[in-house]
Amino acid sequence: MTEEEGVDALADRVAEILRVDPESFRDRAELDAETVKTELADGTFDNHQSIVGFEYEFYAVSQGRWTAGDGTEGVDRGDLARVPRRLLTLIGFEKELGLHNAEMTTSPQPFNPEGLQAQAAEVRSRLRAALETTRQEGMRLVSDGMWTMPPAGENTRSYLDGTVERDGLRIATNMSDSARYHAMGNGPNADQFTVDAPFVSLACDTAMTVGLTTSIQPHYQVPTAGDVPVYHDYAVRLAGPLLALGVNSPFVPPELYEPNADPAAILADGARENRVHVFESLNTEGTRKVCLPRDLDTIEQAVDRVARDDVIVPMPEAALVDGNRFDDGFATLRRKHGTYWRWVRPVFDGASRANANARLEFRAIPAQPTVRDSMAFLAAFAGLMECLPQRRHPAARIDWETARDNFRAAVADGIDADLRWITNEGVETTDTDRIFADVLDHAEAGLVGAGCSERTAAGMLEPLRHRVETRTTPASWKVDRARDLLDAGRSFPEAVRAAQRDYLGRQRETLLDGSFVDWE
Repeated sequence: MTEEEGVDALADRVAEILRVDPESFRDRAELDAETVKTELADGTFDNHQSIVGFEYEFYAVSQGRWTAGDGTEGVDRGDLARVPRRLLTLIGFEKELGLHNAEMTTSPQPFNPEGLQAQAAEVRSRLRAALETTRQEGMRLVSDGMWTMPPAGENTRSYLDGTVERDGLRIATNMSDSARYHAMGNGPNADQFTVDAPFVSLACDTAMTVGLTTSIQPHYQVPTAGDVPVYHDYAVRLAGPLLALGVNSPFVPPELYEPNADPAAILADGARENRVHVFESLNTEGTRKVCLPRDLDTIEQAVDRVARDDVIVPMPEAALVDGNRFDDGFATLRRKHGTYWRWVRPVFDGASRANANARLEFRAIPAQPTVRDSMAFLAAFAGLMECLPQRRHPAARIDWETARDNFRAAVADGIDADLRWITNEGVETTDTDRIFADVLDHAEAGLVGAGCSERTAAGMLEPLRHRVETRTTPASWKVDRARDLLDAGRSFPEAVRAAQRDYLGRQRETLLDGSFVDWE
């Protein structure tokens, strides 16, 4: 198939989606919800143990020698690179929104020492093989919150907003060929996707704004599905503190800043987690699908929220059924999960009745500098999900508005955010050290409760404790380097790109076997 034929075929699939009646799609989802609620009442989604999983997103950069204006040479240009589709198949990764993306999803494992070790081993093994394969193609995969340099010889805005038209439909030229992504930028209710972040000026006609970002997503399958609301509400309260430790996207590509933005002001007052602002560009005036979810009262409410969520990508019924899967019985609801973009997302699925599960996906954390740091967030989230409900931690009494304010503060200020918390003793506090100590102590207790030795549990969380002790996150590390370069006379765009190349160079040596702790 030629490129032109591929675009035509994609446009046909997009047009098929847009012919689906949204109300009919919603009705099917609500019928599916009743099926799921019946299965929940029958105990189908219950497991005898907690189970963990992980999604890990990457972007690709070109690999080759370069020479800076001052004569400095390096091997990490950092220019974004498109990943050939055949290469994704070869390395066993999945496509994501942008042609430059690749995603790894691990096999679910029991939440115990061996299960956590298996998660880390699978990530390292598959990523090591992928890095070797992509190296031979002149590129490598990067673990980061946001890219800042477009493909060599291209402009960031034109890369993000490039489209071709077919029969009145906009097809984004640098977006994967998943029809549902392209359908979001077409149809009667299509709107511009505008990033509302300090000092940033970006609006696209397609959802390619989200192609700027990459994330990690720890998954936690709850033992008893009916308890999802309890775990969900704790996870909502953890979104602020954990994001404050994980911020890693303080910069967007320099071309996307407002023309007269003051570099010093960007460094001082720019968001430490621009990824959140970018992803929230999928919200429109009448639809807020990307947000911190409200608390849940019942498991039935969790199902109904997904079913009744605003429809933006209705899908033909035939396109939803994969084969002889258990969750084909509620295929429309399963598809609606895919656009239920809450920062904490309950999911109900399973290829077979025996594998049916109810899980929480924690979507607030950007991709981290190293595998060990990424695994630290999986360990922390799972440990906290194990411990807080068992101990009935009083953080459950933090009102939702405070949890939301904590999350927004973390987006803005990272580890320096003004947070409010209730400790295990029931004491309200704004003391940063006390908050992080309480959070990480309970994460460690949850790991020990799952069978980890105290030494193993402490080791898993050590990268996060080090961030607290040094008040250093990946975002602050990037900002500090850019500030030093700016003070040395570099322009702001040069400073951002040089800091990014420094990040890539450090990651080259530590991604698989090191830690962000080693970067000092």
